[in-house]
Amino acid sequence: MTDFILRQAVAQDLEALTAFNQAMALETENKTLEAQTLRQGVNGILQHPHYGFYLVAEREGEIVGSLAVTYEWSDWRNSLFWWIQSVYVVPAARRQGIYSALYHKVQDMAKEQGNVCGFRLYVEKENLVAQATYQKLGMQECQYFMYQSKA
Repeated sequence: MTDFILRQAVAQDLEALTAFNQAMALETENKTLEAQTLRQGVNGILQHPHYGFYLVAEREGEIVGSLAVTYEWSDWRNSLFWWIQSVYVVPAARRQGIYSALYHKVQDMAKEQGNVCGFRLYVEKENLVAQATYQKLGMQECQYFMYQSKA
């Protein structure tokens, strides 16, 4: 039995989600994100559902975990990939099934929507704990490398 609830994030969650993203970037990549830009980016998803959505896990009125989903259209598959991003669980709530519950909720939402062909995420090469979690949930390393450049 879980002692937390899962729900889609709302505008009132902006500060908590911003803080989670800031903490996740520092913890996983040792990066300090510019607070105003980050806040605007989080708010972009909250205010524009065509960009994606956040899910949160809440315990006793406090958010203890979250993830974002953004969308990628696959012309090869005529359906969407949902990218899981900005995963964070507060340290005191880790190893309690919160991320697994969030992931299963995403799977259920995708099945309900009907046009989602899969889930993708990226993880730091050195983050073996996260990789093990994703593998335990049935995710597999794919054959692609990721490249990026500035616009």
